[in-house]
Amino acid sequence: RALHLPRLPERIETFDISNIMGNQSVGSMVSFLQGKPDKANYRRFWIREVQGIDDFKMIAEIVRRRYRRLRDEKRPFPDLIVIDGGRGQLSSACNELDALGIQIPIISLAKREEEIFLPKKRNPLKLPKDSLGLKLLQRTRDEAHRFAVSYHRLLRSKHVFNRGQTPISPIKGMLKSD
Repeated sequence: RALHLPRLPERIETFDISNIMGNQSVGSMVSFLQGKPDKANYRRFWIREVQGIDDFKMIAEIVRRRYRRLRDEKRPFPDLIVIDGGRGQLSSACNELDALGIQIPIISLAKREEEIFLPKKRNPLKLPKDSLGLKLLQRTRDEAHRFAVSYHRLLRSKHVFNRGQTPISPIKGMLKSD
């Protein structure tokens, strides 16, 4: 109700970015089904198009890649998209969905004050700290963050990134990637 969704979200997909000062950037998408992690549908993204520090463009890239693929393969969309970040990250993701002609409820969740940003709303929504809805959103956000950081560490440990900003191809078959 607080998010003004048409129905209770059964599937939630949450996105996050991980990088070191804009280098070696990766993204993650975690999927929650009926409030529980659906690890078979987690996805990792290697940021290909963005150089330097630009979380807005990185979020846009992975949202575009994810939902263009689902659209082209005629696969079902989630009931809710959650973006780790604030108004800027949300705006970038919304622009990509609009460009793809896809309408999915989408929000962003900012860590510092746990503010929820909604498209076309000026002021963020603040749910009570003990709200079960907020706790679910936090769990998805925290899991997306954990998954992004673990992917980043895995690639670094496998020496997938070279010394410059241009990455070497990941080991084939080792990782799921959209």
